[in-house]
Amino acid sequence: MLRPQDTSTSERKSLNGLWEFRLDPEGEGQSAGWFSRPLPDSRQMAVPASFNDIAADATVRDYFGDIWYQTSVWVPRSWQGRRIVLHFESATHRATVWVNDVEVMSHEGGYTPFEADITNHVAAGEQLRITALINNTLHWQSIPPGVIEDTPVGNRQRYWHDFFNYAGIHRNVWLYSTDLTHITDITITTDLDGENGVIEYAVEAEGVEDVETRVILRDAEGTDVATRTGASGTLRVPNVHKWAPGDGYLYDLEVQLLRGDTVVDSYHQSVGVRTVRVDGIRFLINGEPLYFTGFGKHEDLPVIGKGHNDAYLLHDFELLKWIGANSFRTSHYPYAEDVLDYADRQGIVIIDETAAVGLNMGLGGGIFGGQGYQTFSPETANDATREVHAQAIRELIARDKNHPSVVLWSIANEPESDTEGAEKYFQPLFDVARQADPTRPVGFVNVMLAPHGKCRVSQFGDVLMLNRYYGWYVNTGDLAAAELAWEEELKGWASEGKPIIITEYGADTYPGLHSLDASPWTEEYQVEYLDMNHRVFDRIDAVVGEQVWNFADFTTTSGIMRVGGNKKGVFTRDRQPKAAAYALRRRWRKDL
Repeated sequence: MLRPQDTSTSERKSLNGLWEFRLDPEGEGQSAGWFSRPLPDSRQMAVPASFNDIAADATVRDYFGDIWYQTSVWVPRSWQGRRIVLHFESATHRATVWVNDVEVMSHEGGYTPFEADITNHVAAGEQLRITALINNTLHWQSIPPGVIEDTPVGNRQRYWHDFFNYAGIHRNVWLYSTDLTHITDITITTDLDGENGVIEYAVEAEGVEDVETRVILRDAEGTDVATRTGASGTLRVPNVHKWAPGDGYLYDLEVQLLRGDTVVDSYHQSVGVRTVRVDGIRFLINGEPLYFTGFGKHEDLPVIGKGHNDAYLLHDFELLKWIGANSFRTSHYPYAEDVLDYADRQGIVIIDETAAVGLNMGLGGGIFGGQGYQTFSPETANDATREVHAQAIRELIARDKNHPSVVLWSIANEPESDTEGAEKYFQPLFDVARQADPTRPVGFVNVMLAPHGKCRVSQFGDVLMLNRYYGWYVNTGDLAAAELAWEEELKGWASEGKPIIITEYGADTYPGLHSLDASPWTEEYQVEYLDMNHRVFDRIDAVVGEQVWNFADFTTTSGIMRVGGNKKGVFTRDRQPKAAAYALRRRWRKDL
């Protein structure tokens, strides 16, 4: 599935703005036919945005169940005789969509796109009513999982991931048109042959019996550097300008479908020419070792929750540059496509992660402790869960496969991984990822409950990704003991002979809280905690990266371990630096 774009042959209309909105706690809307008429008793809601924090109402903020959105749009008369498609970049966590009275699509999964060809249901020059039924309920067969518990005050949504279950239409919605003969997918892989670039391409299209495929590669100045005909083939670029961390150089590959001399469809795919390879304990980009510096992040903003915002996108990348970060992980779900597009252009390296977080009943809200369920069983996370998880992996890779910034797939964060059930659950999922993309390494993020020698899933990964909180959740306040314990475990992982990326380490820090003795929660303790971790990393050759948890403070469910959310950010939620930000800048910026 290609993201809609404006080209010489295609046109898109943004449906972002104020939609009609209504919660449906009784689940009556579908049987009552709310999709077939103006949404009754509605209020307005911004798209894209999470709905939770916009209304000044706690019942809205904590709501789970059916949620209705509705808008209308005019189909341009110029689209007569053309293919017309409705495209959602995401809807959290599942959606069913109607155009006028016709159901046109359903989708499971809150962070990847879905679309429907609605050509046969509309007419150019008419106004459409578009209705989306969103549902944000989490259960054992959703990714991420959750459960509905019956309590004395009613049903309650419970989930085990340590961030707030924001929901709604978080990203762009498009209506777009193409020729009936059109490109449906493009796959790009790149290689290097000395100083020359090698680009393998494959184009999929519909209605192509009488058309020819042509590709034209242009450099950043718009000069043609290679051309070829055929739906698949190889392009060679002499003296290629490689894509590299800190150097987001992109070529433009225009794919054209021609009928005679007429271009009936075209699509522009950016291309970064680079290689990614794991060699022993080294992680190589273009044959050069990379040391990851950066963060786990979240899509989490005041008021709009997980709604995408271009201003914050630019500001966050400015802060990454300011602090000297070269990477981040899309913890714990695929981020908006705009984020990856911008990372491509900025030369920021991405670990791209599915929404499989919370698959661990020894962990709840990021805190150790049994949750009263068995993680993997016929009644909990089971074969049906794994198929939903597999589809999430396929959709992530299908969406992001052409981004040069993406160098590593993460198929889960902190799942149970020390049991036979975990091993059986995850082994096929690594196969799914490698079948979908044989060009990138695959891994998962290991939790402290499955230390070296006990984890049964790390054997399947190309890279070891570890989340550890020595000095915070264990050895709290005792950094000397934490340093000894952490180095001892890390030496064990280093014996595996794989690259190790520390994907989380951090300490909750309340901004403005200070103490002479650097006690937990103070800014001084956060700095000393990070310094301790860095001493350990620097002594282990297999460590090839450090990503602090977290870039910025973020919202969670309420609890006595959380003061207005998770405070492990080195920036506050509104992006003001704590003392730790300056300490990291001194470590990561080589130009200071």
